[in-house]
Amino acid sequence: MLKDLKAFLFKRNVIDLAVAVIFGAAFKSIIDSLVADLITPLLLTPALKAAGADKISELSWNGVTYGNFLSAVINFLIIGTILFFIVKAAEKAFPKKVEEPAPSGPTQEELLTEIRDLLKK
Repeated sequence: MLKDLKAFLFKRNVIDLAVAVIFGAAFKSIIDSLVADLITPLLLTPALKAAGADKISELSWNGVTYGNFLSAVINFLIIGTILFFIVKAAEKAFPKKVEEPAPSGPTQEELLTEIRDLLKK
């Protein structure tokens, strides 16, 4: 059982997945900082001042605080956009190799002709 666990944990795709999850968590903190420290102050300051809030998380309407949700939506859109461009760049940098199809075998007619010729002998 321990051998099975070791074999599972050290498969290449499991290790790749673990690295991707850790990288994703680190990437999320960078995007959170980008939104909170750059985008919100630069782009949303006029809207926040008009709404009477200092931070996007303080936005509310009739007791419903929608600022955190709005911040999460902005984070999601930015992460999605950046990942889209990263994937497109990776696809361009490392194009998939197109495998040539295996040579097809003889057609049915060729096989039947060969069988006929063998039967004649």
